[in-house]
Amino acid sequence: MGTRNHIRRESPLHLEVEVLRWAMENMLQHSTCQSFGTDCKELIAIIKEPRAWPSFATELESIETLQICFLDFKITYVPRTQN
Repeated sequence: MGTRNHIRRESPLHLEVEVLRWAMENMLQHSTCQSFGTDCKELIAIIKEPRAWPSFATELESIETLQICFLDFKITYVPRTQN
């Protein structure tokens, strides 16, 4: 499944957003109450303050739409050393 995303992204941060979108789409098949973890603090900042990141507007539209589908959506920081 991971080979599906061979498209080049503008930056590693754009890829983090794309991976979150993919994970959200796939987890909706299992539960509408999900908690996601990431080692990318910038990704959390983008989710919490999308208007502060205008270069991600297109990618964030789909994330915001998916968030509505979750009854309980959480995203937390998990350091790589604890993953």
